[in-house]
Amino acid sequence: QLQLVESGGGLVQPGGTLRLSCAASGFTLDYYAIGWFRQAPGKEREGVSCISSRDGSTYYVDSVKGRFTISRDNAKNTVYLQMNSLKPEDTAVYYCAANWRLRVGETSLLPYEYDYWGQGTQVTVSS
Repeated sequence: QLQLVESGGGLVQPGGTLRLSCAASGFTLDYYAIGWFRQAPGKEREGVSCISSRDGSTYYVDSVKGRFTISRDNAKNTVYLQMNSLKPEDTAVYYCAANWRLRVGETSLLPYEYDYWGQGTQVTVSS
């Protein structure tokens, strides 16, 4: 059974840091493009970052460039999202998702292109 489990969310002050984890079971993450998405109350789900299968190409939405870093640890079958300099507008439920159809080196931040989703983890940035 393919499963993604996010962890690492929480409450942090503006300017703080969090590292989200996306652990996979039932499949090998390295063969999938993995995306991080977020959804704030009353807003549509937004693509934040993606790491491609095999070659590790990355892509970020403009609002997080220079602050967030996506990475993959194949030994742990886990993808991470390091979030620095957090802002109140980063507050949302964060989800990771897997896409098996993108080619090596391809990335996407379109939610409808992803096949498997985790349950989400809440990130709240507030003083």
